[in-house]
Amino acid sequence: MSTYLKPVPDWEEHEKPTLPGSASMPWHPPHRRVAYAAVALLVGITGGLGNALVTANLPFLQGQLGLTPAQGSGLVAAYAMVNVTANLLAFKFRQQYGIRLFAEIGLGLYAALAVLHLFVGSFETTLLMRAASGFAGAACSTLGTLYMLQSLPRRYTGNLLVVGVGLSQLAVPLAWLFSPGLVDTGQWHNLYFFEAGLALCAFAAVVLLKLPPGAQVKAFEPLDFLTFALLAPAVALLVIVLSQGYVRWWLDTPWLGWALIAAITLATTAFIIEHYRRNPLLQTRWLTSLPVLHFIAGAFVLRFLTAEQSYGVIGLMRQLGMGPDQMRPLFAVILAGVITGIATSALTFGPKRIIGQILMAIALLGSAALLDQNRTSLDRPHDFFLSQFLASVGSGMFMGPLIMLGITQALKQGVDHMITFLVTLSITQTLGGLAGSAVLSSYQLHREQVYSSALVSQLDPADGVLAQRLKQQQQLYAGVVTDPVQRVAQGTAQLAQVARREANVRAFNDVFSLSGQVALGFLGWLLLLSVRTAVLKQWRKRHPPGPVS
Repeated sequence: MSTYLKPVPDWEEHEKPTLPGSASMPWHPPHRRVAYAAVALLVGITGGLGNALVTANLPFLQGQLGLTPAQGSGLVAAYAMVNVTANLLAFKFRQQYGIRLFAEIGLGLYAALAVLHLFVGSFETTLLMRAASGFAGAACSTLGTLYMLQSLPRRYTGNLLVVGVGLSQLAVPLAWLFSPGLVDTGQWHNLYFFEAGLALCAFAAVVLLKLPPGAQVKAFEPLDFLTFALLAPAVALLVIVLSQGYVRWWLDTPWLGWALIAAITLATTAFIIEHYRRNPLLQTRWLTSLPVLHFIAGAFVLRFLTAEQSYGVIGLMRQLGMGPDQMRPLFAVILAGVITGIATSALTFGPKRIIGQILMAIALLGSAALLDQNRTSLDRPHDFFLSQFLASVGSGMFMGPLIMLGITQALKQGVDHMITFLVTLSITQTLGGLAGSAVLSSYQLHREQVYSSALVSQLDPADGVLAQRLKQQQQLYAGVVTDPVQRVAQGTAQLAQVARREANVRAFNDVFSLSGQVALGFLGWLLLLSVRTAVLKQWRKRHPPGPVS
Protein backbone atom coordinates (compact mmCIF):
# COMPACT_ATOMS: atom_id res chain seq x y z
CA MET A 1 0.00 0.00 0.00
CA SER A 2 1.31 3.50 -0.93
CA THR A 3 2.54 5.82 1.85
CA TYR A 4 1.26 9.35 1.27
CA LEU A 5 3.87 12.06 1.90
CA LYS A 6 1.35 14.89 2.20
CA PRO A 7 -2.25 15.04 3.42
CA VAL A 8 -4.62 14.11 0.61
CA PRO A 9 -7.10 16.92 -0.15
CA ASP A 10 -10.79 16.22 0.23
CA TRP A 11 -11.39 15.78 -3.51
CA GLU A 12 -14.76 14.95 -4.92
CA GLU A 13 -14.90 11.69 -6.87
CA HIS A 14 -14.61 13.34 -10.29
CA GLU A 15 -11.64 15.46 -9.12
CA LYS A 16 -9.38 12.65 -7.94
CA PRO A 17 -6.19 12.06 -9.97
CA THR A 18 -6.21 8.85 -11.97
CA LEU A 19 -3.07 7.67 -10.18
CA PRO A 20 -0.21 9.16 -8.11
CA GLY A 21 1.99 11.32 -10.30
CA SER A 22 -0.98 12.71 -12.25
CA ALA A 23 -2.74 16.01 -11.64
CA SER A 24 -6.17 16.24 -10.03
CA MET A 25 -9.13 17.24 -12.20
CA PRO A 26 -10.96 20.18 -10.52
CA TRP A 27 -13.53 22.38 -12.24
CA HIS A 28 -12.07 25.24 -14.34
CA PRO A 29 -13.80 28.27 -15.90
CA PRO A 30 -13.77 28.34 -19.74
CA HIS A 31 -10.96 30.94 -20.02
CA ARG A 32 -8.66 28.80 -17.86
CA ARG A 33 -9.43 25.69 -19.91
CA VAL A 34 -8.40 27.59 -23.05
CA ALA A 35 -5.17 28.62 -21.29
CA TYR A 36 -4.42 25.01 -20.34
CA ALA A 37 -4.92 23.94 -23.97
CA ALA A 38 -2.58 26.72 -25.17
CA VAL A 39 0.14 25.76 -22.68
CA ALA A 40 -0.29 22.11 -23.67
CA LEU A 41 0.32 23.03 -27.31
CA LEU A 42 3.36 25.19 -26.46
CA VAL A 43 4.94 22.63 -24.13
CA GLY A 44 4.15 19.65 -26.38
CA ILE A 45 5.81 21.28 -29.39
CA THR A 46 8.77 22.60 -27.38
CA GLY A 47 9.79 19.09 -26.31
CA GLY A 48 10.52 17.91 -29.84
CA LEU A 49 11.10 21.07 -31.88
CA GLY A 50 14.71 21.62 -30.84
CA ASN A 51 15.77 18.15 -31.92
CA ALA A 52 13.66 18.42 -35.08
CA LEU A 53 15.41 21.68 -36.00
CA VAL A 54 18.81 20.00 -35.61
CA THR A 55 17.73 17.00 -37.70
CA ALA A 56 16.26 19.19 -40.45
CA ASN A 57 19.40 21.34 -40.64
CA LEU A 58 22.04 18.71 -39.87
CA PRO A 59 24.11 19.26 -43.07
CA PHE A 60 24.05 23.03 -42.41
CA LEU A 61 25.10 22.62 -38.76
CA GLN A 62 27.88 20.18 -39.68
CA GLY A 63 29.31 22.77 -42.04
CA GLN A 64 28.92 25.67 -39.60
CA LEU A 65 30.42 23.85 -36.61
CA GLY A 66 33.00 21.84 -38.60
CA LEU A 67 31.57 18.45 -37.63
CA THR A 68 32.09 15.10 -39.31
CA PRO A 69 29.04 13.01 -40.34
CA ALA A 70 29.71 10.74 -37.33
CA GLN A 71 29.68 13.76 -34.98
CA GLY A 72 26.53 15.05 -36.65
CA SER A 73 24.70 11.78 -36.05
CA GLY A 74 26.05 11.92 -32.49
CA LEU A 75 23.96 15.05 -31.88
CA VAL A 76 20.78 13.16 -32.72
CA ALA A 77 21.96 10.18 -30.64
CA ALA A 78 22.57 12.40 -27.57
CA TYR A 79 18.94 13.49 -27.62
CA ALA A 80 17.66 9.93 -28.04
CA MET A 81 19.90 8.51 -25.26
CA VAL A 82 18.55 10.80 -22.56
CA ASN A 83 15.01 10.91 -23.88
CA VAL A 84 14.57 7.13 -23.81
CA THR A 85 16.12 6.65 -20.36
CA ALA A 86 14.43 9.60 -18.63
CA ASN A 87 11.18 7.66 -18.19
CA LEU A 88 12.96 5.06 -16.05
CA LEU A 89 12.87 7.39 -13.06
CA ALA A 90 10.63 10.25 -14.23
CA PHE A 91 7.34 8.52 -13.35
CA LYS A 92 8.45 7.77 -9.78
CA PHE A 93 9.88 11.29 -9.46
CA ARG A 94 6.45 12.70 -10.32
CA GLN A 95 4.82 10.36 -7.81
CA GLN A 96 7.15 11.29 -4.95
CA TYR A 97 8.00 14.97 -5.56
CA GLY A 98 5.03 16.16 -7.59
CA ILE A 99 4.35 17.03 -11.18
CA ARG A 100 5.05 20.74 -10.67
CA LEU A 101 8.65 20.27 -9.55
CA PHE A 102 9.18 17.75 -12.35
CA ALA A 103 7.96 20.33 -14.89
CA GLU A 104 10.04 23.20 -13.57
CA ILE A 105 13.28 21.21 -13.29
CA GLY A 106 12.92 19.66 -16.76
CA LEU A 107 12.16 22.89 -18.61
CA GLY A 108 14.38 25.06 -16.40
CA LEU A 109 17.46 22.95 -17.10
CA TYR A 110 16.68 22.91 -20.81
CA ALA A 111 16.21 26.70 -20.97
CA ALA A 112 19.42 27.38 -18.99
CA LEU A 113 21.56 25.15 -21.22
CA ALA A 114 19.97 26.60 -24.37
CA VAL A 115 20.99 30.11 -23.31
CA LEU A 116 24.48 28.92 -22.22
CA HIS A 117 25.05 27.25 -25.60
CA LEU A 118 24.60 30.60 -27.38
CA PHE A 119 27.71 31.93 -25.63
CA VAL A 120 29.90 28.84 -26.02
CA GLY A 121 28.88 27.01 -29.19
CA SER A 122 31.41 24.16 -29.04
CA PHE A 123 30.73 20.56 -30.04
CA GLU A 124 30.78 19.52 -26.37
CA THR A 125 28.17 22.09 -25.33
CA THR A 126 26.11 21.16 -28.37
CA LEU A 127 26.09 17.55 -27.16
CA LEU A 128 25.08 18.67 -23.65
CA MET A 129 22.38 20.83 -25.17
CA ARG A 130 20.96 17.93 -27.14
CA ALA A 131 21.07 15.70 -24.05
CA ALA A 132 19.19 18.34 -22.03
CA SER A 133 16.75 18.60 -24.91
CA GLY A 134 16.18 14.85 -24.62
CA PHE A 135 15.35 15.15 -20.92
CA ALA A 136 13.09 18.12 -21.60
CA GLY A 137 11.45 16.19 -24.43
CA ALA A 138 10.54 13.37 -22.05
CA ALA A 139 9.18 15.91 -19.55
CA CYS A 140 7.30 17.91 -22.18
CA SER A 141 5.56 14.93 -23.77
CA THR A 142 4.08 14.09 -20.36
CA LEU A 143 3.36 17.72 -19.45
CA GLY A 144 1.66 18.44 -22.76
CA THR A 145 -0.70 15.53 -22.16
CA LEU A 146 -1.41 16.48 -18.53
CA TYR A 147 -2.11 20.11 -19.46
CA MET A 148 -4.37 19.02 -22.32
CA LEU A 149 -6.40 16.83 -19.93
CA GLN A 150 -7.32 19.99 -17.99
CA SER A 151 -8.84 21.71 -21.04
CA LEU A 152 -12.16 19.80 -21.04
CA PRO A 153 -14.28 17.96 -18.45
CA ARG A 154 -13.26 14.49 -17.33
CA ARG A 155 -15.66 12.65 -19.67
CA TYR A 156 -13.41 13.68 -22.58
CA THR A 157 -10.26 12.22 -21.01
CA GLY A 158 -9.75 9.56 -23.70
CA ASN A 159 -10.14 12.04 -26.57
CA LEU A 160 -7.82 14.57 -24.91
CA LEU A 161 -5.21 11.90 -24.21
CA VAL A 162 -5.03 11.13 -27.93
CA VAL A 163 -4.57 14.84 -28.71
CA GLY A 164 -2.02 15.33 -25.92
CA VAL A 165 0.28 12.50 -26.98
CA GLY A 166 0.04 13.62 -30.60
CA LEU A 167 1.24 17.19 -30.00
CA SER A 168 4.93 16.24 -30.13
CA GLN A 169 4.41 14.89 -33.66
CA LEU A 170 3.80 18.44 -34.90
CA ALA A 171 7.43 19.33 -34.13
CA VAL A 172 9.05 17.79 -37.23
CA PRO A 173 6.91 19.44 -39.94
CA LEU A 174 7.01 22.76 -38.04
CA ALA A 175 10.81 22.56 -37.89
CA TRP A 176 11.01 22.19 -41.67
CA LEU A 177 8.58 25.09 -42.14
CA PHE A 178 10.53 27.40 -39.79
CA SER A 179 14.06 26.40 -40.83
CA PRO A 180 14.49 28.47 -44.03
CA GLY A 181 13.70 31.68 -42.15
CA LEU A 182 16.06 30.79 -39.32
CA VAL A 183 19.14 29.89 -41.38
CA ASP A 184 18.81 32.46 -44.17
CA THR A 185 21.55 34.60 -42.56
CA GLY A 186 23.99 31.71 -42.88
CA GLN A 187 24.64 31.45 -39.13
CA TRP A 188 23.69 28.65 -36.73
CA HIS A 189 22.96 31.01 -33.83
CA ASN A 190 19.44 31.81 -35.02
CA LEU A 191 18.41 28.16 -34.60
CA TYR A 192 19.53 28.18 -30.98
CA PHE A 193 18.12 31.66 -30.29
CA PHE A 194 14.77 30.31 -31.39
CA GLU A 195 15.16 27.11 -29.35
CA ALA A 196 16.26 29.04 -26.24
CA GLY A 197 13.36 31.49 -26.61
CA LEU A 198 10.86 28.66 -26.98
CA ALA A 199 12.27 26.85 -23.93
CA LEU A 200 12.06 30.05 -21.84
CA CYS A 201 8.46 30.67 -22.96
CA ALA A 202 7.47 27.09 -22.06
CA PHE A 203 9.23 27.40 -18.68
CA ALA A 204 7.41 30.66 -17.95
CA ALA A 205 4.09 29.13 -18.99
CA VAL A 206 4.31 26.13 -16.63
CA VAL A 207 5.43 28.39 -13.75
CA LEU A 208 2.59 30.88 -14.27
CA LEU A 209 -0.17 28.36 -15.00
CA LYS A 210 0.52 25.46 -12.69
CA LEU A 211 -1.11 22.07 -12.92
CA PRO A 212 -3.54 21.22 -10.12
CA PRO A 213 -1.80 19.27 -7.35
CA GLY A 214 -1.88 15.50 -7.23
CA ALA A 215 -1.20 12.90 -4.58
CA GLN A 216 2.43 12.41 -3.54
CA VAL A 217 3.50 8.97 -2.35
CA LYS A 218 6.79 7.37 -1.36
CA ALA A 219 7.93 5.73 -4.58
CA PHE A 220 11.72 5.40 -4.76
CA GLU A 221 13.70 2.43 -3.44
CA PRO A 222 17.54 2.16 -3.39
CA LEU A 223 17.58 -0.66 -5.98
CA ASP A 224 15.74 1.61 -8.45
CA PHE A 225 18.94 3.58 -8.89
CA LEU A 226 21.00 0.43 -9.45
CA THR A 227 18.60 -0.65 -12.20
CA PHE A 228 18.81 2.83 -13.73
CA ALA A 229 22.62 2.75 -13.54
CA LEU A 230 22.58 -0.50 -15.55
CA LEU A 231 19.77 0.16 -18.03
CA ALA A 232 20.61 3.79 -18.88
CA PRO A 233 24.09 3.01 -20.32
CA ALA A 234 22.70 -0.16 -21.96
CA VAL A 235 20.09 1.84 -23.87
CA ALA A 236 22.63 4.59 -24.59
CA LEU A 237 25.01 2.05 -26.13
CA LEU A 238 22.21 0.64 -28.29
CA VAL A 239 21.41 4.15 -29.49
CA ILE A 240 25.08 4.73 -30.33
CA VAL A 241 25.28 1.46 -32.30
CA LEU A 242 22.12 2.25 -34.30
CA SER A 243 23.07 5.87 -34.99
CA GLN A 244 26.74 5.23 -35.84
CA GLY A 245 26.47 1.85 -37.56
CA TYR A 246 25.56 3.03 -41.04
CA VAL A 247 27.83 6.12 -40.83
CA ARG A 248 30.99 4.22 -39.87
CA TRP A 249 29.65 0.97 -41.45
CA TRP A 250 28.76 -2.00 -39.34
CA LEU A 251 31.53 -4.46 -40.15
CA ASP A 252 34.33 -1.89 -40.43
CA THR A 253 34.14 -0.62 -36.84
CA PRO A 254 34.98 -3.29 -34.22
CA TRP A 255 34.04 -1.12 -31.24
CA LEU A 256 30.40 -1.16 -32.37
CA GLY A 257 30.36 -4.90 -31.70
CA TRP A 258 31.88 -4.42 -28.26
CA ALA A 259 29.33 -1.70 -27.50
CA LEU A 260 26.52 -4.07 -28.47
CA ILE A 261 27.95 -6.83 -26.24
CA ALA A 262 28.24 -4.38 -23.32
CA ALA A 263 24.64 -3.21 -23.86
CA ILE A 264 23.31 -6.78 -23.82
CA THR A 265 25.36 -7.61 -20.70
CA LEU A 266 24.17 -4.53 -18.78
CA ALA A 267 20.53 -5.01 -19.79
CA THR A 268 20.59 -8.71 -18.89
CA THR A 269 22.05 -7.91 -15.45
CA ALA A 270 19.37 -5.28 -14.85
CA PHE A 271 16.57 -7.66 -15.87
CA ILE A 272 17.91 -10.42 -13.56
CA ILE A 273 17.94 -7.97 -10.63
CA GLU A 274 14.42 -6.78 -11.44
CA HIS A 275 13.14 -10.32 -11.88
CA TYR A 276 13.94 -11.23 -8.26
CA ARG A 277 13.03 -7.96 -6.55
CA ARG A 278 10.03 -7.76 -4.23
CA ASN A 279 8.93 -4.35 -5.63
CA PRO A 280 10.56 -4.19 -9.06
CA LEU A 281 10.89 -1.07 -11.15
CA LEU A 282 10.26 -3.20 -14.24
CA GLN A 283 7.74 -6.05 -14.21
CA THR A 284 9.79 -8.67 -16.07
CA ARG A 285 7.20 -11.44 -15.84
CA TRP A 286 4.55 -9.20 -17.40
CA LEU A 287 7.03 -8.05 -20.05
CA THR A 288 7.58 -11.63 -21.22
CA SER A 289 3.86 -12.46 -21.47
CA LEU A 290 2.57 -13.07 -25.00
CA PRO A 291 0.18 -10.03 -25.22
CA VAL A 292 2.94 -7.66 -24.12
CA LEU A 293 5.44 -9.20 -26.55
CA HIS A 294 2.87 -8.65 -29.30
CA PHE A 295 2.51 -5.03 -28.16
CA ILE A 296 6.30 -4.50 -28.14
CA ALA A 297 6.67 -5.95 -31.64
CA GLY A 298 3.73 -3.91 -32.93
CA ALA A 299 4.91 -0.63 -31.40
CA PHE A 300 8.43 -1.17 -32.75
CA VAL A 301 7.28 -1.96 -36.30
CA LEU A 302 4.84 0.97 -36.36
CA ARG A 303 7.66 3.36 -35.52
CA PHE A 304 9.92 1.58 -38.02
CA LEU A 305 7.39 2.26 -40.78
CA THR A 306 7.48 6.02 -40.20
CA ALA A 307 11.14 6.00 -41.34
CA GLU A 308 9.84 5.79 -44.92
CA GLN A 309 9.04 9.48 -44.53
CA SER A 310 11.73 10.64 -42.12
CA TYR A 311 14.57 8.91 -43.97
CA GLY A 312 13.30 7.78 -47.38
CA VAL A 313 11.52 10.84 -48.80
CA ILE A 314 13.82 13.39 -47.14
CA GLY A 315 16.89 11.39 -48.17
CA LEU A 316 15.76 11.19 -51.80
CA MET A 317 14.94 14.90 -51.95
CA ARG A 318 18.34 15.79 -50.48
CA GLN A 319 20.00 13.48 -53.00
CA LEU A 320 18.24 15.42 -55.76
CA GLY A 321 19.46 18.74 -54.38
CA MET A 322 16.36 19.85 -52.48
CA GLY A 323 16.86 21.81 -49.27
CA PRO A 324 14.48 23.05 -46.55
CA ASP A 325 13.37 25.96 -48.74
CA GLN A 326 12.24 23.69 -51.59
CA MET A 327 10.64 21.19 -49.21
CA ARG A 328 8.58 23.76 -47.32
CA PRO A 329 5.33 23.13 -49.28
CA LEU A 330 5.73 19.36 -48.79
CA PHE A 331 6.00 19.78 -45.03
CA ALA A 332 2.98 22.06 -44.99
CA VAL A 333 1.07 19.12 -46.49
CA ILE A 334 2.67 16.76 -43.94
CA LEU A 335 1.65 19.09 -41.07
CA ALA A 336 -1.92 19.10 -42.38
CA GLY A 337 -1.81 15.29 -42.57
CA VAL A 338 -0.55 14.88 -38.98
CA ILE A 339 -3.27 17.23 -37.69
CA THR A 340 -5.87 15.30 -39.70
CA GLY A 341 -4.63 12.00 -38.28
CA ILE A 342 -4.67 13.24 -34.67
CA ALA A 343 -8.11 14.81 -35.09
CA THR A 344 -9.54 11.70 -36.73
CA SER A 345 -8.14 9.47 -34.01
CA ALA A 346 -9.44 11.76 -31.24
CA LEU A 347 -12.93 12.25 -32.72
CA THR A 348 -13.46 8.55 -33.40
CA PHE A 349 -11.87 7.41 -30.14
CA GLY A 350 -13.41 4.46 -28.36
CA PRO A 351 -12.21 1.24 -26.72
CA LYS A 352 -13.76 -0.87 -29.49
CA ARG A 353 -12.15 1.23 -32.24
CA ILE A 354 -8.53 1.14 -31.05
CA ILE A 355 -7.49 -1.89 -33.11
CA GLY A 356 -9.34 -0.56 -36.16
CA GLN A 357 -7.51 2.77 -35.92
CA ILE A 358 -4.13 1.05 -35.68
CA LEU A 359 -4.93 -1.15 -38.68
CA MET A 360 -5.98 1.92 -40.67
CA ALA A 361 -2.73 3.71 -39.74
CA ILE A 362 -0.67 0.74 -40.97
CA ALA A 363 -2.66 0.61 -44.21
CA LEU A 364 -2.03 4.33 -44.80
CA LEU A 365 1.70 4.04 -44.09
CA GLY A 366 1.99 1.02 -46.39
CA SER A 367 -0.03 2.70 -49.16
CA ALA A 368 2.23 5.76 -49.04
CA ALA A 369 5.36 3.62 -49.35
CA LEU A 370 3.96 1.67 -52.31
CA LEU A 371 2.90 4.88 -54.06
CA ASP A 372 6.51 6.09 -53.87
CA GLN A 373 8.23 2.98 -55.22
CA ASN A 374 8.50 4.19 -58.84
CA ARG A 375 10.10 7.60 -58.43
CA THR A 376 12.50 9.18 -60.95
CA SER A 377 15.17 11.86 -60.77
CA LEU A 378 12.65 14.29 -62.26
CA ASP A 379 10.35 14.08 -59.23
CA ARG A 380 10.17 17.10 -56.97
CA PRO A 381 8.54 17.73 -53.55
CA HIS A 382 5.10 18.47 -55.02
CA ASP A 383 5.04 14.97 -56.54
CA PHE A 384 5.00 13.53 -53.00
CA PHE A 385 1.99 15.50 -51.75
CA LEU A 386 -0.53 12.65 -51.93
CA SER A 387 1.69 9.85 -50.62
CA GLN A 388 3.11 11.89 -47.76
CA PHE A 389 -0.30 13.23 -46.76
CA LEU A 390 -1.44 9.61 -46.40
CA ALA A 391 1.73 8.70 -44.47
CA SER A 392 1.39 11.65 -42.10
CA VAL A 393 -2.30 10.87 -41.47
CA GLY A 394 -1.21 7.34 -40.52
CA SER A 395 1.59 8.68 -38.30
CA GLY A 396 -0.78 11.04 -36.53
CA MET A 397 -3.43 8.37 -36.11
CA PHE A 398 -1.56 5.47 -34.51
CA MET A 399 0.13 7.03 -31.46
CA GLY A 400 -2.98 7.75 -29.39
CA PRO A 401 -4.60 4.31 -29.84
CA LEU A 402 -1.24 2.60 -29.24
CA ILE A 403 -0.79 4.37 -25.90
CA MET A 404 -4.39 3.72 -24.87
CA LEU A 405 -3.94 0.02 -25.67
CA GLY A 406 -0.78 -0.15 -23.56
CA ILE A 407 -2.24 1.81 -20.64
CA THR A 408 -5.31 -0.45 -20.59
CA GLN A 409 -3.13 -3.57 -20.42
CA ALA A 410 -0.88 -2.04 -17.73
CA LEU A 411 -3.68 -0.82 -15.44
CA LYS A 412 -5.33 -4.24 -15.55
CA GLN A 413 -2.24 -5.51 -13.75
CA GLY A 414 -1.94 -2.57 -11.34
CA VAL A 415 -0.50 0.94 -11.08
CA ASP A 416 2.99 -0.49 -10.44
CA HIS A 417 3.02 -1.75 -14.05
CA MET A 418 2.76 1.79 -15.49
CA ILE A 419 6.51 2.43 -15.31
CA THR A 420 7.15 -0.77 -17.25
CA PHE A 421 4.69 0.33 -19.91
CA LEU A 422 6.12 3.87 -20.17
CA VAL A 423 9.69 2.60 -20.46
CA THR A 424 8.66 -0.04 -22.99
CA LEU A 425 6.82 2.52 -25.10
CA SER A 426 9.71 4.98 -24.97
CA ILE A 427 12.28 2.33 -25.92
CA THR A 428 10.22 0.87 -28.78
CA GLN A 429 9.51 4.31 -30.26
CA THR A 430 13.08 5.60 -29.99
CA LEU A 431 14.85 2.40 -31.06
CA GLY A 432 12.19 1.72 -33.71
CA GLY A 433 12.84 5.10 -35.32
CA LEU A 434 16.62 4.70 -35.13
CA ALA A 435 16.45 1.11 -36.39
CA GLY A 436 14.24 2.23 -39.27
CA SER A 437 16.78 4.83 -40.37
CA ALA A 438 19.70 2.44 -39.82
CA VAL A 439 18.17 -0.48 -41.74
CA LEU A 440 16.77 1.61 -44.60
CA SER A 441 19.96 3.65 -45.03
CA SER A 442 22.11 0.50 -45.04
CA TYR A 443 19.77 -1.15 -47.54
CA GLN A 444 19.75 1.97 -49.70
CA LEU A 445 23.56 2.14 -49.72
CA HIS A 446 23.82 -1.54 -50.65
CA ARG A 447 21.29 -1.21 -53.49
CA GLU A 448 22.97 1.98 -54.74
CA GLN A 449 26.28 0.15 -55.07
CA VAL A 450 24.57 -2.71 -56.94
CA TYR A 451 22.87 -0.31 -59.36
CA SER A 452 26.01 1.83 -59.80
CA SER A 453 28.03 -1.25 -60.76
CA ALA A 454 25.33 -2.34 -63.21
CA LEU A 455 25.05 1.11 -64.82
CA VAL A 456 28.81 1.66 -65.10
CA SER A 457 29.33 -1.79 -66.62
CA GLN A 458 26.89 -0.84 -69.39
CA LEU A 459 28.78 2.36 -70.31
CA ASP A 460 30.59 1.43 -73.55
CA PRO A 461 32.54 4.37 -75.09
CA ALA A 462 32.08 2.75 -78.53
CA ASP A 463 28.30 3.06 -78.22
CA GLY A 464 27.01 5.88 -80.44
CA VAL A 465 24.45 7.18 -77.94
CA LEU A 466 27.00 7.25 -75.14
CA ALA A 467 29.58 8.95 -77.35
CA GLN A 468 27.03 11.64 -78.22
CA ARG A 469 26.19 12.13 -74.53
CA LEU A 470 29.88 12.43 -73.63
CA LYS A 471 30.31 15.03 -76.37
CA GLN A 472 27.41 17.03 -74.96
CA GLN A 473 28.88 16.87 -71.45
CA GLN A 474 32.25 18.08 -72.78
CA GLN A 475 30.63 21.02 -74.59
CA LEU A 476 29.24 22.25 -71.27
CA TYR A 477 32.82 23.01 -70.18
CA ALA A 478 34.01 24.45 -73.51
CA GLY A 479 33.72 28.04 -72.27
CA VAL A 480 35.66 27.49 -69.02
CA VAL A 481 38.12 24.64 -69.79
CA THR A 482 40.43 25.15 -72.76
CA ASP A 483 42.43 21.92 -72.44
CA PRO A 484 40.60 19.20 -74.48
CA VAL A 485 41.94 16.43 -72.22
CA GLN A 486 40.56 18.23 -69.18
CA ARG A 487 37.20 18.66 -70.96
CA VAL A 488 37.03 14.93 -71.65
CA ALA A 489 37.81 14.17 -68.00
CA GLN A 490 35.21 16.66 -66.76
CA GLY A 491 32.58 15.32 -69.15
CA THR A 492 33.25 11.73 -68.09
CA ALA A 493 33.09 12.69 -64.40
CA GLN A 494 29.80 14.51 -64.99
CA LEU A 495 28.33 11.46 -66.70
CA ALA A 496 29.49 9.23 -63.84
CA GLN A 497 27.77 11.63 -61.41
CA VAL A 498 24.53 11.34 -63.38
CA ALA A 499 24.82 7.53 -63.30
CA ARG A 500 25.32 7.61 -59.53
CA ARG A 501 22.30 9.88 -59.10
CA GLU A 502 20.13 7.47 -61.07
CA ALA A 503 21.49 4.55 -59.03
CA ASN A 504 20.52 6.39 -55.84
CA VAL A 505 17.01 7.04 -57.10
CA ARG A 506 16.57 3.35 -57.94
CA ALA A 507 17.93 2.41 -54.51
CA PHE A 508 15.43 4.71 -52.78
CA ASN A 509 12.66 3.09 -54.81
CA ASP A 510 13.78 -0.23 -53.35
CA VAL A 511 13.62 1.35 -49.88
CA PHE A 512 10.03 2.46 -50.49
CA SER A 513 9.15 -0.99 -51.80
CA LEU A 514 10.69 -2.65 -48.74
CA SER A 515 8.74 -0.35 -46.39
CA GLY A 516 5.51 -1.15 -48.22
CA GLN A 517 6.15 -4.89 -48.02
CA VAL A 518 6.91 -4.67 -44.29
CA ALA A 519 3.66 -2.75 -43.79
CA LEU A 520 1.63 -5.31 -45.75
CA GLY A 521 3.22 -8.19 -43.85
CA PHE A 522 2.61 -6.46 -40.52
CA LEU A 523 -0.99 -5.71 -41.45
CA GLY A 524 -1.55 -9.37 -42.39
CA TRP A 525 -0.02 -10.51 -39.08
CA LEU A 526 -2.29 -8.22 -37.07
CA LEU A 527 -5.36 -9.33 -39.00
CA LEU A 528 -4.50 -12.97 -38.30
CA LEU A 529 -4.08 -12.20 -34.59
CA SER A 530 -7.43 -10.37 -34.55
CA VAL A 531 -9.21 -13.25 -36.28
CA ARG A 532 -7.56 -15.78 -33.94
CA THR A 533 -8.64 -13.75 -30.88
CA ALA A 534 -12.22 -13.47 -32.15
CA VAL A 535 -12.43 -17.21 -32.92
CA LEU A 536 -11.06 -18.14 -29.47
CA LYS A 537 -13.53 -15.77 -27.82
CA GLN A 538 -16.47 -17.37 -29.64
CA TRP A 539 -15.21 -20.87 -28.86
CA ARG A 540 -14.97 -20.04 -25.14
CA LYS A 541 -18.52 -18.71 -25.19
CA ARG A 542 -19.81 -21.93 -26.72
CA HIS A 543 -17.62 -24.20 -24.55
CA PRO A 544 -17.51 -22.69 -21.07
CA PRO A 545 -15.33 -24.51 -18.54
CA GLY A 546 -17.19 -27.13 -16.51
CA PRO A 547 -17.55 -27.03 -12.73
CA VAL A 548 -14.48 -27.90 -10.70
CA SER A 549 -15.00 -31.20 -8.90
